[in-house]
Amino acid sequence: MIAKRFAGATALGFAGLLGAANALAATQIVTSLKPIELLVKAVATDDVEVTTLVPPGSSPHNYSMKPSQRRALSNADAVFWVGPEMETFLTRLLSGNEFSNRTHSLMHGENVPEVDTDDDHHGHDDHGHGHEQETSHHGHDHGAGEDPHIWLDPALALDMARDIHSILARQDGADVAALDTNLNRFEQRLSEAESEITSRLKPVADIDLFTYHDAFTRFVEHYGLTLEGVLTLNPELSPGARHIAEVQQKLQKANQPCLLTEPQFNRQWWRSITEGLDITFSTWDPLATDIEPDRDGYIAFQYGLADAVLKCLPENAQ
Repeated sequence: MIAKRFAGATALGFAGLLGAANALAATQIVTSLKPIELLVKAVATDDVEVTTLVPPGSSPHNYSMKPSQRRALSNADAVFWVGPEMETFLTRLLSGNEFSNRTHSLMHGENVPEVDTDDDHHGHDDHGHGHEQETSHHGHDHGAGEDPHIWLDPALALDMARDIHSILARQDGADVAALDTNLNRFEQRLSEAESEITSRLKPVADIDLFTYHDAFTRFVEHYGLTLEGVLTLNPELSPGARHIAEVQQKLQKANQPCLLTEPQFNRQWWRSITEGLDITFSTWDPLATDIEPDRDGYIAFQYGLADAVLKCLPENAQ
């Protein structure tokens, strides 16, 4: 009996050591934003552990990392971010030698250009106060170039997933066959979701959509909707009087105007802009705050965006 108990305890001890070894061997991935985490989860195998830096309710433009997150970066096998136009708080750190071989910009591949950032445009937790913007000829102040909200367009998200697959396949001990299977599954599920969302959004084609800032442009353009106006040209700054007047005129002339707001930003000033106007409101979340981070998380994210737009229909308005 004693011998059997000893054998059982020894087996449990070996199992514990094996479990600890497997935990140490797990591929450690850091993502900057939750939508990127969703794409990693769609492709990755079960032995990949993901840490996401920007928590719900925070902005990727001016976030301050915790010491534990800095340690996660140091221990990461790979770091995925959009690039310096989006996660400005990471630009200096990830451009250093420490992370040069592990950092992957999903907007630029591994060749990440330097982007000058104006410190005066960042560091405001209250996204409705501090500075005003008067210009109307520029967009989101991430530097010159392309709109960095690439994860909102499912076609670009698929490209991101393929890039993630490629990086994960190069990690030590990667199960390439399983990664291939996961990517193929994601492609199929995403294609099915795109077709269904396109059909569901057809009744919205004649509605004039307005958004808090230009992040929604990628989604709108992909599904052929009409984005008639943007309330703020830069979410870090309050809009100037001239731009407010222009937006109010567009809202007054619009056909069934619907304003899509975001939970991350201050709502007080846009309520005053729209006071007295016949407008439908809906809320969408570009950072996928309430989406479960699992293998189908990105698909659920796309459906969630579509549901937010569908609330603009008169019969669905709250």
